[in-house]
Amino acid sequence: MTKQLTGRVAIITGANQGLGLEIARKYIEAGASLMLCARNKDMLDTAATELTALVGTGQMIATMQADVSRQADVTAVCDATISAFGACHILVNNAGIYGPKGEIETIDWAEWVRAMEINVFGSVLMCRAVLEHFKAQKYGKIIQLSGGGATNPLPRFSAYAASKAAIVRFAETLAEEVRGTGIDVNCIAPGALNTRMLDEVLEAGPEKVGQEFYDRSIKQKENGGAPIETGAGLAVFLASGLSDGITAKLISAVWDNWENWPEHLDELSSSDAYTLRRLAGRDRGLRWGDK
Repeated sequence: MTKQLTGRVAIITGANQGLGLEIARKYIEAGASLMLCARNKDMLDTAATELTALVGTGQMIATMQADVSRQADVTAVCDATISAFGACHILVNNAGIYGPKGEIETIDWAEWVRAMEINVFGSVLMCRAVLEHFKAQKYGKIIQLSGGGATNPLPRFSAYAASKAAIVRFAETLAEEVRGTGIDVNCIAPGALNTRMLDEVLEAGPEKVGQEFYDRSIKQKENGGAPIETGAGLAVFLASGLSDGITAKLISAVWDNWENWPEHLDELSSSDAYTLRRLAGRDRGLRWGDK
């Protein structure tokens, strides 16, 4: 199998577990070298040990404990990446948390703000840090993890929902700012995964997350959820040359036929399909609501 990321260097945040770790594994298999960062150093070290066993000739793995909501940490990660590898081609903004669960007037405000700091500010800071390098080399791939919170209301998960919608619109906006520079910016909705975030929901219980959401989560746990490999596979595609020119899109790993998108690049580039947009009444057959 052709290694699509040979010679590429990627920064992956939140890389010590779940989808971040799976993306790191797939990137190693695809030939990339990696800078992995996360807040929990012990878990990061364990992940690095596992991944190091997979590296091939010419590949390297480096790690750094970092909190992406701290500008100093973000700067240190990016500087260390350039120092260790001499370049960076790919940024995967995977770090994220659910934040507090419950009705907005009952949750801890500091926890709500903290979710925004990690999910939104952390991703924006990482983008700011790599852009100068990406622009100088006239190439870069920014891959933002999103989720169902970006496209649907999520009662009792208001911080998560608001942050995911915000970061998708930021990514779309950034994609326009850098259009024509060789930098592609896209978001991934990986589907409902059976990761630590699902375990958090089950631990919180129906009183905090709501009976309907809790029941759906129980079913998801039993059924296995969306395949984590599918989201990681999309992350490889978006990091590779196969996706060059695909930008400003929110892509469902599970439901979108993204493997065939390169065949329709002109249509994608001229369409607002696969983006966040307001639905007018006419879009739903309500002729009385629009002028």
